[in-house]
Amino acid sequence: MGLFSFLTKEIAIDLGTANTIIIHNDKVVVEEPSIVAIDRVSNKIIAVGKQAMMMHGKTHENIRTLRPLRDGVIADFQAAEAMIRAMIKMTDNKKPLFPPSLKMVICIPSGITEVEERAVRDSCEQAGAKEVRLIHEPMAAAIGIGIDVLEPVGNIVIDVGGGTSEIAVIALGGIVCNKSIRIAGDDFTADIMEFMRKQHNILIGERTAEKIKIEVGSALSELENPPPDIAVHGRDMMTGIPREIKIGYSEVAHALDKSISKIEAAVMNTLEMTPPELAADIYRTGIYMAGGGSLLRGFSKRIAVKTRLPVHVAEDPLRAVARGTGIALKNFDKFPFLIK
Repeated sequence: MGLFSFLTKEIAIDLGTANTIIIHNDKVVVEEPSIVAIDRVSNKIIAVGKQAMMMHGKTHENIRTLRPLRDGVIADFQAAEAMIRAMIKMTDNKKPLFPPSLKMVICIPSGITEVEERAVRDSCEQAGAKEVRLIHEPMAAAIGIGIDVLEPVGNIVIDVGGGTSEIAVIALGGIVCNKSIRIAGDDFTADIMEFMRKQHNILIGERTAEKIKIEVGSALSELENPPPDIAVHGRDMMTGIPREIKIGYSEVAHALDKSISKIEAAVMNTLEMTPPELAADIYRTGIYMAGGGSLLRGFSKRIAVKTRLPVHVAEDPLRAVARGTGIALKNFDKFPFLIK
């Protein structure tokens, strides 16, 4: 640490479609939903993160809630910049006399275009970053899981986030082959909403669908330790009156089947593209899963059955990408895969 180290602040950001995690000094300092609430009249940001999430789906005409990221990339530039700026402010407990210059490592989907990459970089620079490096999500997930990515050994990582599912084969500090598909947690939530509308004639909101996914979500229609059925409240489409119904995990598994099949197909596709020597390594090491989507009951088992390979889920899958980004930040100039 130099004499003027207080003038530079190093932060690692996992800028996710559903959640944003910021790491500073090896600690998670911010973990908030990626959402903002905006006043339509003044166009000012009223709330960010958890506070904005509590307003989501419950606002009147003067307030709108907005998710600045869609499918892993920035959809609303100004809202994203305001959200990043507000979340960086949350990392400071006390107001510094001189605002420090920010040094950042941010993770991005591996299938991102140059324009989308530029949008992420520009948003961070507008939010006050002096130095920005980017890292691909599957690479960050692999580092966060604890894989030595610089070794000449092939490893396959599946990162199921909120907006994208990333499947990548990693060796020698680089991505050998990868597949990035825009089917992930948000699509699971949308599938549940559609299923409830078509099967039960009941309209539910995004937050209720998210709750169903967490409490009784499943990738398999038969589980060894099934969760109990939960009561769901929504608006009856026939009468318009609010009502309650009970829903179980097997119904949710049926609703999510189509989206999960697409992720399975992408995994098989990536394995087909893998060079034979690395395929031999993968047979020994198995598949690693990270991201919030990997917490879905029976998901890892379903991938294991499909690929006939052992599947390991990261110990804290929600934070695996953020942890890896934090490690990359500490090795700012050493890692070859950090995009300048």
